[in-house]
Amino acid sequence: MKRFSGLILLCVLALPVGAQNSSSLQPLGIGLESFPYPRPVHFLALQNGGQDVRMAYQDAPAFVGAKRTRINRTPVLLLHGKNFGGYYWSNVIISLNKAGYRVIVPDQIGFGKSSKPDITYSFDLLANNTAKLLDTLKVPKVIVVGHSMGGMLATHFARRFPNRVEKLVLENPIGLEDYGAATGNVPLPRLYSGELKDTDPAKIRAFYKHYFVAWKPQFEVLPRIKVRVTQSGEFPRWAKSSAQTYKMILEQPVVGEFPLLRVPTLLIIGQGDRTIVGKNYIPSAVVRNFGNYPALGKSTAKAIPGARLVEIPNVGHIPHLEAPEAFRRALLNFIASD
Repeated sequence: MKRFSGLILLCVLALPVGAQNSSSLQPLGIGLESFPYPRPVHFLALQNGGQDVRMAYQDAPAFVGAKRTRINRTPVLLLHGKNFGGYYWSNVIISLNKAGYRVIVPDQIGFGKSSKPDITYSFDLLANNTAKLLDTLKVPKVIVVGHSMGGMLATHFARRFPNRVEKLVLENPIGLEDYGAATGNVPLPRLYSGELKDTDPAKIRAFYKHYFVAWKPQFEVLPRIKVRVTQSGEFPRWAKSSAQTYKMILEQPVVGEFPLLRVPTLLIIGQGDRTIVGKNYIPSAVVRNFGNYPALGKSTAKAIPGARLVEIPNVGHIPHLEAPEAFRRALLNFIASD
């Protein structure tokens, strides 16, 4: 049964659209307690900002019995985006496990099943937490795959711990441009107010739809999670944490870090992506210059020494969901290459 436990989320993704009417959804705690993950979830106790917190993670070994599992392959670390958690990596975990790779999937503090403390968030903090997780698991080196905000974190991690990163894969990362330079200082109370008001199911669904070129019924689970969380009694705490991580993204750009990377790097860029963080806070005369991922991918690939670029046409912000086979080929070809 362990071999097929990664299919649990795929079954969730396959729920019929009619079963996802927001009026019939049950509230979901901000720790996503009742929501199934692809692999068993464990917790690492940490202290962040003087608070005791618990970092959720999945540790998925390569499938037992396959000959390729006897090859000593570097484990793969998957880093999720801002509006997601470890649950959306299901198909990637399965592909990597089948190819003989152990896969480690943390939910960063403030996200998914992890604690949502009221603290000042930073990419250094999240990178240190991730390093402590790898220390606990006795994993000295990893291949790092970061999607969206996870791409920003992956860049920080590779810069802070270069000896622990064998290869780096950035999937439609945000932070390829400096959003904060355009927004200016957005006060935390304003960000918090915006998050606290973001409870309309139709608007939440529209937000997630903009990540895709072609929306499919199985993607409905993504907005459903957020809608259910807004119905939790602890939603204000979730909203505060979300606002704080938005502030982290706006105030801690990584554009200047790309030329300093010294690990083999692959950029996978869905060409239909037009994601802009902080769009509502950028002047309308300026915002039109942001979110051009085809151009951003090319410029970032030039900025990172020796980087490879794979462009996937007619795909939005999440290639591993919208174009899973193209993403799988690009990922496995890169991490298996010398």
